[in-house]
Amino acid sequence: MQPIIQIILPSRYQEKVRFTSQAMKIGTTIRGYRLQKGLSQGDIEKRTGLLRCYLSRVENGHTVPSLDTLAKIAGALELPLAQLFAEDTLGRQFQAQKLSDDELRFLTQIRRYSTNLNDSDRKLLLAMVKKFAATAAR
Repeated sequence: MQPIIQIILPSRYQEKVRFTSQAMKIGTTIRGYRLQKGLSQGDIEKRTGLLRCYLSRVENGHTVPSLDTLAKIAGALELPLAQLFAEDTLGRQFQAQKLSDDELRFLTQIRRYSTNLNDSDRKLLLAMVKKFAATAAR
């Protein structure tokens, strides 16, 4: 049996760890909603006036935005501000699925375009994807 190592941090550092964790969650949530809506950081930049590099820092948990900034981002995503803090947020759902940003982008595009398809075309598309996957696995 391997020993369990527990590190006890002074309270001032524990608070920083919690703070960083919250910053990362809000960034993940923002990224999840942005990708779900098929928007780039550049699109959010145009809608909010916030720099793309700043948005990247927020999404990666390096910067904690103010409430005013979060309100701008939520507005650009066409969401109520409270949605970014909801317990069942999209970002946490995406994080639990362990999908890469490229996979999320791809699935978002499929979702966006498939809404225009009838049921027969959707079945055909799914059959084609299954066929491609089977061929790629060989």
